[in-house]
Amino acid sequence: MKIVFTGGGTGGHFYPIIAVAERVNQIIDHENILGGKLYYISDSPYDKEMLFENALTFEEIKTGKMRTHVTLKSFFLNFLDIFKIFLGTLNAIYKMFSIYPDVVFGKGGYVSLPTIIAAFIWQIPVVIHESDSAPGRVNKWAGRFAKKIAVSFIEAADYFPKKRVAWTGQPIRAEIEYPANRREALDYFKLEESLPVILILGGSQGAELINNTVLDALSRFVNNYQIIHQTGVRNFKTVTDMAEVVLTDNQYKSRYTSMSFLNSISLKMAAGAATIIISRAGSMLFEIASWGVPSILIPITNSNLDHQRKNAFNYARVGACTVIEEMNMTGNILSEEVERIIEDKKVYAAMAQNAKAFNKPEAATKIAQALVDIALSHEG
Repeated sequence: MKIVFTGGGTGGHFYPIIAVAERVNQIIDHENILGGKLYYISDSPYDKEMLFENALTFEEIKTGKMRTHVTLKSFFLNFLDIFKIFLGTLNAIYKMFSIYPDVVFGKGGYVSLPTIIAAFIWQIPVVIHESDSAPGRVNKWAGRFAKKIAVSFIEAADYFPKKRVAWTGQPIRAEIEYPANRREALDYFKLEESLPVILILGGSQGAELINNTVLDALSRFVNNYQIIHQTGVRNFKTVTDMAEVVLTDNQYKSRYTSMSFLNSISLKMAAGAATIIISRAGSMLFEIASWGVPSILIPITNSNLDHQRKNAFNYARVGACTVIEEMNMTGNILSEEVERIIEDKKVYAAMAQNAKAFNKPEAATKIAQALVDIALSHEG
């Protein structure tokens, strides 16, 4: 039994793939399936250690990206990338014939296009998963012939054939699906038990707007709250140095903790400590929902096909978060919204309950079982 996973080289694609691969390996072990081999095809391994831990063999395929915004530069880059896509597809056709998997799992993104095309040519069954409220171009095309389609938002189901689509929710890695015990989490970060904790997540690359706004609000925040701030690796030194200046001689400066990146253990601990979370509106919102923590989402204004904004407002409609758009983002507005949610016990409790209700905890297991079932039937 051979399964190929493919998706764009971002955490939003990579981590759900890992979540599904984890469950596939569990099924292989539980059902004593012999000869199970898993492959990850992308333009980079993203996290070699995670691939190794989940027995995923990495195969590199370089490709190009078609840009939707119209400028002279994007026209020129698109022209060059047509050749990259063509060469990447030829490479994928060769590699897919060499591996000849029993099923391909596509997570979307331009990096997955050559592998999905190759699967279509070799008539290999394809299963896709869409994390956003509206599908990206690759998944929208792949949905025409995919054997099964899974979506995180029920709104995305409208874009695919009804008989082949299922609202599964988002696959989340087992190690972070549930938050740590609060007492243990507070000890981990050396935080006080009596004060609420604001967790700020800007993604692995950080988010400059969120970082700057938090710095503007920092003096006000530390008066009443403790802060765990994930700045992003590139921004860590700049943000930490600026925070040091902002909090000079402030008696509560120890209430602010900055970290460049949160690994699985520290993220689980941060989730256990968090009273409220400030985040972008990518796939992280599903992890926030699994933790049952109220949140404030700041969607990227110019995200691909406006998917972050759609995600944020669809999540807000279930009552699990509030949304602040980038054009309205100031230190005062962010501070007032944090205070409003934390201090109104009814609002806070309702948001926490709605977040938990939104979460669909068996997503990764359902998708993994479907992949194994298709692979075994194709193998036979």
